[in-house]
Amino acid sequence: MTRLSHPLTCCFVITSMPVGGAETLLVNLMRRMDPDRVRPEVICLKEAGPLGEEIAAEFPVHSGLIGGKYDVAVVPRIAKLLRKRGADVVITVGAGDKMFWGRLAAKLAGVPVIASALHSTGWPDGVGKLNRLLTPITDAFIGVAQSHGNFLREFEKFPASKVNVIRNGVDCDRFCPNPDARQSVFDELGIPAHAQVIGLVAALRHEKNHSMLVKAAARLREWHPDLHTLIIGEGPERATIEPLREQLGVTDRVHLLGNRSDTPRLLAAMDVFTLCSLNEASPVSILEALACATPVVSTNVGSISETVIPHHTGLLVESEDVEGFANAISQLLDDPGTRRSMGEQGRELVIETGSLTSMVDGYENLMHRIYSEKRPSTRKHAADVTSDCHVTPQPAPHVTRLPAVQPHTIASSSNVMTTS
Repeated sequence: MTRLSHPLTCCFVITSMPVGGAETLLVNLMRRMDPDRVRPEVICLKEAGPLGEEIAAEFPVHSGLIGGKYDVAVVPRIAKLLRKRGADVVITVGAGDKMFWGRLAAKLAGVPVIASALHSTGWPDGVGKLNRLLTPITDAFIGVAQSHGNFLREFEKFPASKVNVIRNGVDCDRFCPNPDARQSVFDELGIPAHAQVIGLVAALRHEKNHSMLVKAAARLREWHPDLHTLIIGEGPERATIEPLREQLGVTDRVHLLGNRSDTPRLLAAMDVFTLCSLNEASPVSILEALACATPVVSTNVGSISETVIPHHTGLLVESEDVEGFANAISQLLDDPGTRRSMGEQGRELVIETGSLTSMVDGYENLMHRIYSEKRPSTRKHAADVTSDCHVTPQPAPHVTRLPAVQPHTIASSSNVMTTS
């Protein structure tokens, strides 16, 4: 383990912080970081978003850096902010404009360590030609699973020496089996005690393909007349899902619950967790479900097969195969013994390979290692930048290590720093 004599200031650059998997993962990562090793901050190109507002009382959150898609002045704005904050590390989260502008600004500001964390194997995380141009100034590209790392090397053509795999992690103390969850969820939603429940946790976005689950629910009603489906998350696709639900006659059986603060309870109440995404890398929601000992039926995309292991922790189907999806769900609903066995094996797998602690250690060790390797050549440059800009040293923010955020919790705060 590389340990420096001082903590590193790490700025995560992201578009915004809505309630979503990658954003929740980032919040949990920041909250578990050792303040003696890393002091994290967030730079949102656009608005802070619900999660950004929530963590603003704990960490510096900067927002409103970009004026529009082609606002090239965003680069000197971010660079000025990075100098002012004394950034040692910049990690862009996701592809697109934040990956491009964030790394360019970090280079301009003389930030010693520049990295990019990616979470998908396609849109919205397709890297593109412009972002590939900045590969020489990037110290590390972070994938979330072994096959995702292979994808970054083989498809995105990033140098193998710069590709690092840090598996997504969840808090297995919070996400765990809960024998009381089923009754309380059923009572809340008015679901009969003898019914079965499947569900999905994902922002309502196109690539999550919620329509596939609604169509499967309609087919499953013939075989499982008392089946209920829970969809947890919010987003623009609600306008598509609601009329489809009505058209297929399952409005009373497909529950759109929006953003929730009690995701562990909802997952523990399900018989089967589902995911029907068009592309993914290693979705956190699957890890959370398995940690709750809930088996999974998912489309076989991205690196999902590393956690949804057929006939061991769940079942896989081809992308957009509604019939196969419905059949796989039905197979597990008909076999409680197999569900129980898959759930237990799934929890064991997450504890062994997908803990929050191992993810945090991975990020901290990576940035400290790269900083230590580059420190002799960057120490003087960083001092020159500070001298040239006459930046008054900022006091280190007080960071309290808190428990992992409950996914989809929304709280308000007035401590977001907006840059005009």
